[in-house]
Parts: sequence; structure tokens; C-alpha cells
Amino acid sequence: MSWFPWLFTLWSPSALSLLLLSAMDRHTGLEVVQAIVCSRWGAPINKSLSQDGDVIIGGLFNLYYKSSAVEHGFTKLPHYEPCTGLLLESLKNAYTMTFAVEEINRNSTLLPGVKLGYRILDSCGSSYWAQLVALSLVGGDAPSCNLTPSTPRSAAYGQPGETAAGQPVPLLIGSASSTSTIVVSRVLGPLSVPLISYMASCPCLSDRLNFPNVFRTIPSDIYQAQAMARMAIRFRWTWIGSVIVNNDYGHLAIQAFQEETRGKGVCLEFIETVLKETIVSDASRVALTIQASTARVILVFCWYTEIKEVFLELAKINVTDRQFLASEAWSTSDDLLQDLDISKVASGVVGSFQKASLPLCSGTESLEGLKNPFTNVSQLRVAYNVYLAVYAAAHALHSLLSCPDRESSSENNSSTCSSPKHIKPKELLQHLNKLNFTTPQGDMFYFQGADIPAKYDLVNWQETPEGSLKLVLIGRVDGFDLHLNESAIQWSTGSNQVPVSVCTESCPPGTRKANRKGEPLCCFDCIQCAEGEISNQTDSLHSVTTAMFVMFLCYRQTPMVRANNSELSFLLLLSLNSAWCWSLDEVVWSRPTERKCLPLYIYTDYHLCDMAVPEPPCASTPEKNTKKHLMAR
Repeated sequence: MSWFPWLFTLWSPSALSLLLLSAMDRHTGLEVVQAIVCSRWGAPINKSLSQDGDVIIGGLFNLYYKSSAVEHGFTKLPHYEPCTGLLLESLKNAYTMTFAVEEINRNSTLLPGVKLGYRILDSCGSSYWAQLVALSLVGGDAPSCNLTPSTPRSAAYGQPGETAAGQPVPLLIGSASSTSTIVVSRVLGPLSVPLISYMASCPCLSDRLNFPNVFRTIPSDIYQAQAMARMAIRFRWTWIGSVIVNNDYGHLAIQAFQEETRGKGVCLEFIETVLKETIVSDASRVALTIQASTARVILVFCWYTEIKEVFLELAKINVTDRQFLASEAWSTSDDLLQDLDISKVASGVVGSFQKASLPLCSGTESLEGLKNPFTNVSQLRVAYNVYLAVYAAAHALHSLLSCPDRESSSENNSSTCSSPKHIKPKELLQHLNKLNFTTPQGDMFYFQGADIPAKYDLVNWQETPEGSLKLVLIGRVDGFDLHLNESAIQWSTGSNQVPVSVCTESCPPGTRKANRKGEPLCCFDCIQCAEGEISNQTDSLHSVTTAMFVMFLCYRQTPMVRANNSELSFLLLLSLNSAWCWSLDEVVWSRPTERKCLPLYIYTDYHLCDMAVPEPPCASTPEKNTKKHLMAR
């Protein structure tokens, strides 16, 4: 009984009306012509930042991040307390949206004669709150509705003199996380309401079949995960730890990293997960895992509020010798860079963040002396993503509302042009899909499905004389291409010396690798070569008896080979080769799946010395009268 009214509180009047119309039409088989009167369940959301306009767009920002614990007993409605803990960076992003709207309204060529408005609500970093406020924005906060099948949506919910605080929006800027964007997209998908996210980077959102209404002004994580994988291969970090947020963002990012490093000698010692709701206990557990691990490089895919707690725990136990690789979600966080408590732990961090072309302030502003994330304009990556999202929305609206033959159509009383008060989200979605414009900074902007072309800057966290950390540009990522200036990097060791992160040191010449049973391939033992075997290279898997055999064969007519009892030497070398077929797990010219020796051939002519070394002769057939076929059995 209690679930029914609770369900109604989650759905906006517009969504409920659509459901009621559809249900009545299916069950009666008749056209519904009578008006449907609906009323709101629950109190409207009255805490918002808004500005009136002819067209209102919505904004979802995590202005607060500390949510209270909620008990789900499934016997009564859950009670959600308002969130606390103001995030100044998110507040800066919200004001970036207001700045972009005001800039567009001053532009005489973009949306001429149409005033753009906004309504911004707090999603509290929670999927529940994101869903609730998204429905409030899309449905409007009118206390009742009066709807018939032919009634325009805005007319059904609009009230005389209604402000932006109650007017339904046709498009949302947000949400700030992948998980919230996934939830909101699935709720609003049937209504075709477009979402333009500025921070949701999960590769899963590129799927147009499941998320047809999602767009984003941040590249997919697939690019930065592959860039980090290539860094690991480049610096020979074969033994790595990982900390990820326990949702689609974290799991799919580490999956992309593993796919890129598969078969290239990189292993993960551990994958630890964190979650905002349990971050206190999670951070303590993760810090102890990192302390006990032998991996010196730690890959982190999570939000900066979560990695901050991990850093604080590491500082408590004095773990300062790890090299961290940062995802874009926290690689430029002012909150972390200015925190002196974690500077020793986080020094040397290498991370990626999206290029931003938004011009910086001149430096003569009166707020320059204030040092906090809200007034810091040195890093505007996320703010620029918000800026681009608002301009993408404005250009899509401009395309939708543009009507070259408006006057002639009006005279014939047959105008098919959209008006600001009768915008259909589905039509706006179509115009977003074919969007292509030039930003005020001169950059070309367009969507490739849900995504934009991937361009990242690579940054390094380096210590300042004051003890805080600063960002230093060390390279860039352009699509799948990695460009890195190694000499500019200051590693966690405090020098330019690349950290070593391996499970086992390389086997020197004179030894060979032997894998440990039940352990990753990156962990092995170095075994001395047996008598009669040599290894003249680092990390050799075998000795080189086969090469010696071929060399003796090529030069068997020379005086030196004859003086060394060539017949006995051939017999010994051939016997050693045959013995290895049974003693080694992987040998030259053997199939790893079958673990048995393939045929060996002894050529009786002299052409072998003039030929390149052939492929393993498993697929060839020996020719009679030219070779003798020997099979090790």
C-alpha cells in the first residue's frame, strides 16, 4: 500500500499523464478525449538558482556532497535528509552555466529575439536526488495539470505569469557523474528529453541503443585508460595496484586498461573499490592494502572526494613512496592540490585532463588574492565542459527555432515552425544529433554519437616552495596517440628517475625465467642455467642451444668445428634440444597449448646458411631426398 503513493512522488505530472493516457487507450481501445486532471504528490523543490526566459534549460550540479544515511526497511517511505558540505568547485561550475546563458543572451546572432533562462538544482552526488530533481525540472512544479491529447505540454502545466521555477524544461545540463547520468537517462529516455553531461565519462554511455538521449562534452574514459596503459608499457611498470569507485565508471575504466595491456606483460596486484556512502571504512581498508602491497604504481579511477580520504589515511600511516596515476575526475582538483596534509602522499601524481580553450582571467580582478576553488581560475576544465554544454543546447535550440519561411508560412496559416513555448524534446534531440558549430574561442564543436573527439593534456603534480602542489604540463593525448615529455616529469621519488614497479626484478644473463605456479606471469623465479646451457640476454625464457646447433651446422666444414669433434657436438646439441621438449613449459618451436615438441629438420644442403631463419616448421611437409625428418617422441 505504501509503495503506490511513493511511486507517484518519483514521477513528474507529465510522465504520469503520458502513462495514464497510454494505459487508458490500451485498455479501452477508444480515443481519450476528456481532460485528465492530475495533482502533485509531495512538496515541490523550492531551492533553486533560476532566471526567467522564453526557453528554460535545466541544470544538475552536485552543490553538496554529504548525504545522510538512509534506512531502507521496505515497510515505510524512506526519509532523505537534505545534503550538507558545500562543494565550491561545483558552485563554480553552476555559475559557469549562468555566465554562458547571459553571454548567449547578449549575442544578437544566436537565438535572436529569444531569451534563454535556466533553473539549476542540487543533485547532491546521489542517484536518488538526481532522479528526483530531474523529474521536477522536466515536469515543472505546478501543483496541478489539465491535459488532453491535443494539449501542448507547456500549456498543460503552465500557469499565468509562471516563472522559471515552475516551468518544464526541454533539456538538462548534467549530471555530474556517470552513475547519475545513467539513472536519469533511463528515467527520461521514454520522454526523449536530452541530457548533456559535463562529467560523465563512462564508456557505456557511448551506446546509442541504450542511451539515445545522452550527450557529453567530456571524452569517454576509453581514451585515458588506454593512455595510462601505454604509459605503463612504456615505463615497464609490470606490477600495478588499482583503486576504483564501485560503479560503472570505475569498473569499465579498469576493464579498458586491462584490455589494452593484455598480453603485454602488465599485471594488477589488486583492485580495491571505494564508495562515497562507505568511504570512511573503505579508505582505511584501501590504505592498508596499498601499504602492504609491493606495487609502487597505483592507478586510481574515482571522484576526488573519495581519493582525498584515501590520501589522508595514507598520510596517517606515512606511506609516501607510491606513484599515483590519476583519472580526469580528480587530476586537477584544487581541493587536493591545496591540501598540505596530503602533499607528501600525492606529490608526483601523473594524470590526464581534457583540453580547455576558455580564456583565463587577466589577473587584475579584485578576487585574485582569495585562494579557494571557487575563485581559482587557473584550471577551468570542468567549467569549460559546462560552458560547451550550454552552447550546444543554445545552438540546437537556434536550429530548431530557425524558420526561413516564417513570414510566408504565417500568411498561409500553415506554419510548421517551433515556437519557444512549444518545444518538443524529441525534436530538440534530433537537432543535437546533427549539431556542428564554432565556439566563441574558434574551436569546431560536434558530437560523434554521444561523444566529442578526445583531446587530453597530461599533467604532473609538483611541489611548490610553500608546500602545496602545482600542475605542470608534461604532454598530451590526441585520440589514441600519446605524446610525453619525460624530462619534465617529477616523480614521487622527488627526482626525474622513473619509479620501478615490478613483482620480480629482471633475470640477469646466465639465468632464465621460471613462472611460479598459481601466481601472475609477472611474478617468476630466476633459475641458473644448467650445465651446457647459456643465456646472454636479460629475462631469457630459454637458453640458446638451438642457435648453437644451427651455427655448428652452417659452419660444419670449417676447421674449427671439425677440430671440436663435430659429430659428438651435433649429437650432444640434438640430445639437449630433444630433452627440453619434455622439461620446459614453453620452448622454441613448441605450441603453448599442446606443450610438446614440433618436428625438427636437419638440412643436408648448404642453402640453409644463406636463408633467413624459417617459421616453425609445423605446417610444412619435408621434401624427400633434401631433408631428413627427425621427430622427438
